[in-house]
Amino acid sequence: MKIVVAYSGGLDTSVLLLWLKEKYNAEIIAYCADVGQGAELDGLEEKALTTGASKCYIGDLKEDFAANYIFPMIQAGAIYEGRYLLGTSIARPCIAKGMLDIALKEGADAIAHGATGKGNDQVRFELSAASLAPNVKCIAPWRDASFRAQFPGRSEMIAYAEAHNIPIKASMKKPYSMDRNLLHISFEAGMLEDPWYDATTPADREMYVLSVAPEDAPDTPEYVEILFDKGNAIGLKHDNLDALVAELGDVKVTGQKDGYALLTPYGVMRVLNLLGGRNGVGRVDIVENRFVGMKSRGVYETPGGTILLAAHRDLEALTVDREAMFIRDGLIPKYAQLVYNGFWFAPEREAIQALVTHTQQTVSGEVRVKLYKGNVMNAGRKSPHSLYSEAVATMEGGQEAAYNQDDATGFIALNALRLKASARQVK
Repeated sequence: MKIVVAYSGGLDTSVLLLWLKEKYNAEIIAYCADVGQGAELDGLEEKALTTGASKCYIGDLKEDFAANYIFPMIQAGAIYEGRYLLGTSIARPCIAKGMLDIALKEGADAIAHGATGKGNDQVRFELSAASLAPNVKCIAPWRDASFRAQFPGRSEMIAYAEAHNIPIKASMKKPYSMDRNLLHISFEAGMLEDPWYDATTPADREMYVLSVAPEDAPDTPEYVEILFDKGNAIGLKHDNLDALVAELGDVKVTGQKDGYALLTPYGVMRVLNLLGGRNGVGRVDIVENRFVGMKSRGVYETPGGTILLAAHRDLEALTVDREAMFIRDGLIPKYAQLVYNGFWFAPEREAIQALVTHTQQTVSGEVRVKLYKGNVMNAGRKSPHSLYSEAVATMEGGQEAAYNQDDATGFIALNALRLKASARQVK
């Protein structure tokens, strides 16, 4: 038997790797997806092989994640339950696809993941697998009673690792769990399981990774301009963009257009994360409804995504027909639910995406954004496809040819007709 295991090199996945090898007498192939989590990957392959894997693949999915998952979701305006920008949710189908590609390449019989039986990730991984590789089995050790009996706590995992010479950092677990990728970082569990716990106090400042507290952000606002083409951000303009790119190190400017530095989707997200983070943008603390039925409290940092979503929406308001926007907006809750629940590769999500893509054909132009102490304020927008007409909208006189106010009389009369009929109706 051959199993591809989702592997990070941490205690849990290292123990899981060897446990699966022993339980199933299987050949284990480790897979780690780089979706911009910033984790140290040096030495990961050697560690996986030392732990018992026959091979270790490290998938560089950063650009794929940005271009084919984050950007389409931003185009759809997706926000789960009105507040969550779906940072963890959208990474799972990307990771699952990379993992399944390796499973199919290697002729594996199964994939395995370390998601628990209480969370959403188990659903997201396995529904993705059902859509992409229905004949590949999914193994979830945390849903195996024998695994839970053997490892009821972290101390048992540490003891197992030491007994089997698995190289680990046997430190005490942080009082919360973290998950990071290019779009966001999430915090949950530990002290955050108490919904009354205040995660904004000075004592919690070390918990946050991507952003400063809004009250600690600069007292001077910062501006950035974003260039869009058919709903996708393709370039940025900032007074110190060269310095930002140099600071990040892994972002390259691919060209210039109308004063904008052209960047890949990954580059756009990296720069916006930096700008948003240092201005305290994108922190959210919510109680959400998990797909499995329970409520869960999570704290999220999504600086770049928060900026991009606000700028994109502002440009849509200028360039997309009203009724088309109403239809798209009516589908946002369903689209967000599909992403959150793990149905990224389902036909209904793809059908909604096709409609979204159609609405984005005119969403090209520029948006200027002002960042200040946790706020994202739109400070200007323009587009060659603008539907806005100053001649029609003006409150000044002399524009009767563009809009005859007398026409509103009949418009109101016709719309009032059914309301008057209803009012006369015998109840």
